[in-house]
Amino acid sequence: MKYEDLSKEIIDGVGGKENVNSVVHCTTRLRFKLKDEGLAKTEKLKTTDGVITVVQSGGQYQIVIGNHVADVYDDLIKVGGFQDGGSVPDDYGENDKKEGFINRIIELISSIFSPILGVLCATGMLKGLAALLVALGWLTTKSGTYTILYAIGDEFFYFLPIVLGITTARKFKVDQFVGFAIGASLCYPTIVSLSGNKVLYTLFKGSFFQSDIHTTFLGLPVILMSYTTSVIPVIIAVWFASFIQKYVRKIIPDVVKMFLAPFIVLIITVPMTLLIIGPVSTWLSDAISNLCLAVYSVSPSIAGVVMGAVWQPIVVLGLHWGFVPVAMANLTAKGYDPIIALSFGASFSQIGVVLAIMMQTRNLKTKGLAISSFISGIFGVTEPAIYGITLPRKRPFIFSCIGGALGGLLLGFFRSKFFIMGGGGVFAFPSMINPKSGADMSFYGVFIAIFVAFVIGFTLQMIFGKNYVDIEPEVATAGASTASQVETPVDESNTTTIFNKATTLASPLSGKLIQLSEIDDKVFASGAMGKGIAIDPTEGVIYAPADGEIVLAFPTGHAVGLKTTDGAELLMHIGMDTVNLEGKGFEILVKQGDQVKLGTPLVKFDIAAIKAAGYSVVTPLVVTNSKNYHEIKIVTDKSEVTKNEVLLELS
Repeated sequence: MKYEDLSKEIIDGVGGKENVNSVVHCTTRLRFKLKDEGLAKTEKLKTTDGVITVVQSGGQYQIVIGNHVADVYDDLIKVGGFQDGGSVPDDYGENDKKEGFINRIIELISSIFSPILGVLCATGMLKGLAALLVALGWLTTKSGTYTILYAIGDEFFYFLPIVLGITTARKFKVDQFVGFAIGASLCYPTIVSLSGNKVLYTLFKGSFFQSDIHTTFLGLPVILMSYTTSVIPVIIAVWFASFIQKYVRKIIPDVVKMFLAPFIVLIITVPMTLLIIGPVSTWLSDAISNLCLAVYSVSPSIAGVVMGAVWQPIVVLGLHWGFVPVAMANLTAKGYDPIIALSFGASFSQIGVVLAIMMQTRNLKTKGLAISSFISGIFGVTEPAIYGITLPRKRPFIFSCIGGALGGLLLGFFRSKFFIMGGGGVFAFPSMINPKSGADMSFYGVFIAIFVAFVIGFTLQMIFGKNYVDIEPEVATAGASTASQVETPVDESNTTTIFNKATTLASPLSGKLIQLSEIDDKVFASGAMGKGIAIDPTEGVIYAPADGEIVLAFPTGHAVGLKTTDGAELLMHIGMDTVNLEGKGFEILVKQGDQVKLGTPLVKFDIAAIKAAGYSVVTPLVVTNSKNYHEIKIVTDKSEVTKNEVLLELS
């Protein structure tokens, strides 16, 4: 295991295995819930090589690792024998009391569906492929090839309660196999076939809740529903099971807990699900479906304008997950979903704008990013286009929303629908073929809608967006750290100007420049900690490369972190594995929270003593929040630099 030694140090640092209640991770941190945080060796952990810092917040003991935290986590749970709690949002547990109900619901849906999204789309595409081959006349629904292709695509949807039982169990900290069993009970053939028995009597006759009773459990009527392909019943059932499990694990002796706890959870949860939870949640699901379809039926075209216009901002905010259960409810209850279908033109409007920018730009990096974003957008992956191209320039993003609105109008006009939860972009076309009537006008209208959305986005950008394409900030003068508003004329015939923030970093050392990829440290060399440069110093003093605040000051002096006034987060690590020197040869001159200016001495170190101890003094300077920048480049062509000389530009 690559991070076995680091994992052992972390486990020791948090007070040992016995002190850990649970551990999960986000994109940069290991998040422990400890029995007693007083047992943790916080200062030692902060100086551990591979650990950036330690944060105690939101009832969690957070160890900041960096971009490779998932790899460290995988080795950690193996070394420690911890239960795999998986990944969580970056703000997990920190604002639980402040987080709104809607945000909690969105996060819940996201965490349950995101692990299965790839397979969900893939199997939907297989069903769509089978439908397409029938529509083209290449297969018949009675052929063996069609039957097998359709089965491969449909099995995941048919047994969706089992899959969601597992992912929901992970979310609510229920035994995953208990979640599996709950989902399986809803799909079990004998249970499914009970609805074919003779009707014993009818409940709630004449109302929306009218139900024929075919069987009973302990004399109580079982309202049978079709749970295959369903979503809400199993999620609520597993959530209910989490309370049962939490209680029974407290009262059952450890010697019989392994089998007796799931026995009690299942014998309570499954009957409760069939008697109450399943019917009530199915009625709720049907009500949501009917409400959405009722709003849609008032004016599909107006609904399309709204959905097409707001879909991409919804994606940016992460709120699109809220439409997943709505779509699944519609597919289960009606066999189709017109709601998400209204947003289909937005992605094509987006790539229309990106194509225009690709043709307009003079910046080779922007052009390269636009090409890759355009290609991925064709297949429905628009995040690179949104975050890398249109959203940072603002006006092009608005153009894409306008095109999406007009595309949505036409999708509503033609009553286009999704009949399968399939892939995105061009992969979604088969999903919009009506399995009963084949390719009709609702399907052909899709092509008209996306063509209009594409052309509108492309045209608006070509005519009105040319001044929002190229952003070429000037290089600041040597030794400066700026966040200047740089006016850059884009078109000499137009007096409009655009603005961009550029940050320059000075060299913190005098010495020889070395590419990060060439240094003898896999973490820094891989870029996992961020982009930057390394220096082999000729002078034993490291200086502040910009104005800012000291956010990390290791007592051993081997590393220091700085957040510049412009928002760049920097880590300077003097030498490799020098933490083992325990401060010998280092003199830290600043402390966490200090405000420093460009050129302020931060650490003194004895180059000769460090080398004599067998350690390298090559010092990486990395921008740990590199993902916030479009480009990080070296602005000197010299092989050696002096302190305070301009070195990097972040744009």
